[in-house]
Amino acid sequence: MADLRNTFVGIKSPNPFWLASAPPTDKQYNVERAFKAGWGGVVWKTLGEEGPPVVNVNGPRYGAIWGADRRLLGLNNIELITDRPLQINLQEMKAVKMNWPDRALIASIMVPCEEDAWKAILPLVEETGADGIELNFGCPHGMSERGMGAAVGQVPEYVEMVVRWCKQYTRMPVITKLTPNVTDVRKPARAAKHGGTDAVSLINTINSIVSVDLDTFAPVPTVGGKGTHGGYCGPAVKPIALHMVAEIARDPETSGLPISGIGGITTWRDAAEFLALGAGNVQVCTAAMTYGFKIVEEMISGLSNWMDEKGHRTLDDITGRAVRNVTDWQFLNLEYISKARINQELCIKCGRCHIACEDTSHQAITKEKNGVRYFEVMDDECVGCNLCVNVCPVDDCITMEALPIGTVDERTGRVVTGQYANWTTHPNNPMRKGAVEPAE
Repeated sequence: MADLRNTFVGIKSPNPFWLASAPPTDKQYNVERAFKAGWGGVVWKTLGEEGPPVVNVNGPRYGAIWGADRRLLGLNNIELITDRPLQINLQEMKAVKMNWPDRALIASIMVPCEEDAWKAILPLVEETGADGIELNFGCPHGMSERGMGAAVGQVPEYVEMVVRWCKQYTRMPVITKLTPNVTDVRKPARAAKHGGTDAVSLINTINSIVSVDLDTFAPVPTVGGKGTHGGYCGPAVKPIALHMVAEIARDPETSGLPISGIGGITTWRDAAEFLALGAGNVQVCTAAMTYGFKIVEEMISGLSNWMDEKGHRTLDDITGRAVRNVTDWQFLNLEYISKARINQELCIKCGRCHIACEDTSHQAITKEKNGVRYFEVMDDECVGCNLCVNVCPVDDCITMEALPIGTVDERTGRVVTGQYANWTTHPNNPMRKGAVEPAE
């Protein structure tokens, strides 16, 4: 049976599934229920400095995007950091760690970008027995207007500076949470590494307005007739998160830096994809808020069963396995040729492939044969774009097949050579080079 035990920057947990800093980790009651359900760790909802706590809105805090079946695809929130007094949070964190010593407990922290503020809070958190801290440099609303959250995370120099302070004033491992609201996530990641961070976590939420109420003409969620931008999360942000995780994992300057993957993780498969792209563990929020804490049971059993089926014994067997296969567009093999194939036994004759190809692509799919509805790919027109695969409602009805070496591509009349050639050497490239990246 697969071993899901996880060690992340020295922090041990029985599995790689942590709850991200958010309402589900706001108090002892929630966290202990999460641990009973099977979560391997939690990042406590972000703590602020001592003094009057922040004030959250007392009204709608969430906006949503749904699929056709009302399945939640994206969630927008305008929630701030914890609005509970710091000392109460610290007392509860200490109690939880005493009651659940085998689970990971990380303190998310956000205080003003001043050395004394960080110096003051770190020993208080350390006294709870927390396993580590996560620096919240990601929150895009409310706190950023106060010079915290994303306002820090968007400035690499600030990221490096605060990380250095934290490494100076605490023994705990430091995880730096990055904002996705930047042009190039590698820059703050490099800054965090230069500052001495033990790991990075990403992504935090994405700046967004999910919808407008067309009766009141105010953004949703609406508070007293007004709305604002908030943080977008949920399944819809997963592709963005995967890209950013992969960029850090394959960047020569940050390669090897431990990554805690966050962003739209709902199933075991999502988690496995993050791990394959270099994450050492994963953090979940929206899925727990949508389906409850017990969703982790399916994540654990699904990941374990898949690993058993594939012969993977530990998480190390899959972590980072896909990183070597991520490249830049210019290095993709332009000599690789594939065509779509329609399984006539599975085809339900809906015609969606034909409509998509005819109206928006390459007019490469027939719509009838001998006066009967019949959909077939015409190789002399098919460019292998796979749009038909993605619009087909039947699993595996349309697949992509590579043309065998030595055959002729009917569209171009060229023989498939099986050789590797990319844009850097292509004759149409006025800046082509002599050298190429070796194919694996």
